[in-house]
Amino acid sequence: MTLTQAVKVATDADGRREPRIAGTNACVASVISACHEMMIDSGLAHLALPGLDRTTLDPVLTYCAQERCIADEASCAGCRRRTEAEGIVSFDDFVARHREILIGDGAVRVTGNGEQTLQAESLKALSEMWSGEKYWYWARRVIRKLRHGIRRAEKQGEAFAGEGQTPAVMLMEPQLADNIGMVARAMANFGLDTLRLIVPRDGWPNEKARIAASGANFVIDEASAFASLGAAIGDLNWLAATTARQRDLRKPVMTPVEAVGEMRARIGRGERCGVLFGRERSGLSTAEVSNADALVMIPVNSDFASLNLAQAVLILGYEWMRTSEARSLGRVTNYETPISAGLNLRDDRLATKEEVLGLFEHLEAELERLGFFNPPQRRPAVVRNLRTMLSRMSPTEQEVRTLRGIVATLAKGKGPARK
Repeated sequence: MTLTQAVKVATDADGRREPRIAGTNACVASVISACHEMMIDSGLAHLALPGLDRTTLDPVLTYCAQERCIADEASCAGCRRRTEAEGIVSFDDFVARHREILIGDGAVRVTGNGEQTLQAESLKALSEMWSGEKYWYWARRVIRKLRHGIRRAEKQGEAFAGEGQTPAVMLMEPQLADNIGMVARAMANFGLDTLRLIVPRDGWPNEKARIAASGANFVIDEASAFASLGAAIGDLNWLAATTARQRDLRKPVMTPVEAVGEMRARIGRGERCGVLFGRERSGLSTAEVSNADALVMIPVNSDFASLNLAQAVLILGYEWMRTSEARSLGRVTNYETPISAGLNLRDDRLATKEEVLGLFEHLEAELERLGFFNPPQRRPAVVRNLRTMLSRMSPTEQEVRTLRGIVATLAKGKGPARK
């Protein structure tokens, strides 16, 4: 199916030209949105448009990804291309086009000079959506998934430690599947295997979390969902709750380093531990924090203390792995061996003092021959400075040979240029 067969331009009730799926009234943006937000197969099933399947979806995506709508002088509702075409370049312009914008339950209202009424979840949501979505960017992402599959979707991996040997990472009412996936990835980076979700908003399991996990599928596959905080923490002996806000609770306050030390000691005694992380938007309530044995607070800029969910888990995970005997610097594969901090010579060796002295004498002899030491009485001081400077290099045997070759070439030339 060609682009012209897949997409037709029609006129909506307000006289605007809109690209639609051929044979339907569905605009291209609705298809892009569904396949991006719900995954391709789920999105197609939800739309249930006649004749639209994986095969016929490609030209629809291509039309949007290549921004063919510009040449057709068409645009979809909610697309940034329409916002731009209508001359809306600021939030004030957007508000002026509406008679009234209701925020939340309607207690807050913004009025303009237009005729339409708009409902927005919050002022933040309104500030993010007023300029329109970049559907063409979404289309490019869906095309990659359609043509090449989900990157690393089949990679499984394996748990880093045995059951109960690492603290459970617990997310309180996580809202976005993408955040859960990024948390799983951070956990896999630092050897945390147990993920518990307490009343996840979009249900569980969730394929979008698997994609965001970027290969940490073993964490996603083993994750458990719980209907309440009490059910999630029931088998634990010790629980830490993360927070950026000071609480009027008589509980120990720990840094990540201190919390990890406490958990390692307790796990070593056979106890089970967990760390509770709050919601993306509002964190943990004081009632929820009251169930914890200790609070974990991360050293941050006091004027900007909010971290996203994956960042918070990453910091705790880093401290956990930092004290693990199984840690490594960077990855280790069949072709890469573990390394330690500091200078890694691999197959090289440091030059001996005899080799370094040979370099000094070679360099000084050529400088002497070419009249560098002038006046002569300055020679001892200059030689000392040269030797001090070059000694700081701690050169390898190969580096000494390379430097001697450079000195020889500069002094006498090489090949046809030899003096």
